[in-house]
Amino acid sequence: MENCKALFNRLAASRFGTFSNTFIVTGRMTIKEYKNDLESSAYENLLCMNTEDTSELEISLLLEAIYQQYGYDFRQYSKAHIRRRIMNRMALSGIKDVSLIQSKVLKDETFAYELLQDLSITVTEMFRDQDFYKSIRENVIPLLKTYPFIKIWHAGCATGEEAYSMAIILQEEGLYDRTTIYATDFNPRALSRAKEGIFSNKLMADYTTNYQLSGGKESFSNYYTSSYDNVIMNQSLKKNIVWANHNLVTDGVFAEVHLILCRNVLIYFDQNLQNKVQNLFYNTLISGGILCLGSKEGLRYTDFSEDYTDLDKKQRIFKKRY
Repeated sequence: MENCKALFNRLAASRFGTFSNTFIVTGRMTIKEYKNDLESSAYENLLCMNTEDTSELEISLLLEAIYQQYGYDFRQYSKAHIRRRIMNRMALSGIKDVSLIQSKVLKDETFAYELLQDLSITVTEMFRDQDFYKSIRENVIPLLKTYPFIKIWHAGCATGEEAYSMAIILQEEGLYDRTTIYATDFNPRALSRAKEGIFSNKLMADYTTNYQLSGGKESFSNYYTSSYDNVIMNQSLKKNIVWANHNLVTDGVFAEVHLILCRNVLIYFDQNLQNKVQNLFYNTLISGGILCLGSKEGLRYTDFSEDYTDLDKKQRIFKKRY
């Protein structure tokens, strides 16, 4: 394994020629925090730096270092997405010398995995986008009912809220006992939280509203038990969910499934990586299988636009051609 200085010098020389002293930043935030940070003087000072000349090289070197040392590949993520998180984290941390971050990433595993949390996509909630879940009930469930057993893949499941949402729907539709849900993510901390199924009590009012508006048939409180400031999802929902580490960027097909849900993940990938992941999805789905994407995602500009029909065009639900 190359040391920090040798790796950066080799990459810089091969891609950009000479290499001058630069800085790299990294970050993670909520929408509210991002708005606040935009208004902060520290963030404004960073924006004044000569980012046009330096940021592409800086970010490329940092992402390469993470990949070489830890195997997590962010190199084909959207540059805008990565840059926002990186610049925010540097502003919040008060780090102004890139060598400090570079050295810590390669030498300090704890810091590196904190950085992984920053770069991961963990924004989610239960029954997010109520109209989408209505369409699942109306357009997808009738198709799933035709199979003697059902395999579903939640790709990029984050902390599990959407996987539990699907489990609730399947239970209400009488399908859960013959279903296996594979819920995968590359973030071990997020997967651990998902498997525990423990969420803040403060979220339940919003989740209850989402559930009701998405066509829920029971009382949402039937699906969890309150414990102090948290709730624990029922074991009956957990029993058929297989939580597993899987990286969409570097890992391949692991099962043949009837339904894939990967919502609001691909928007963070560049076009080449989106095509690569769509190839993975295509090879994983059975003929006639269902692919569900996020509201700002689609197949139009991918290599697979002709391989699916629209099941619900507005909700980005597609059916693989036979």
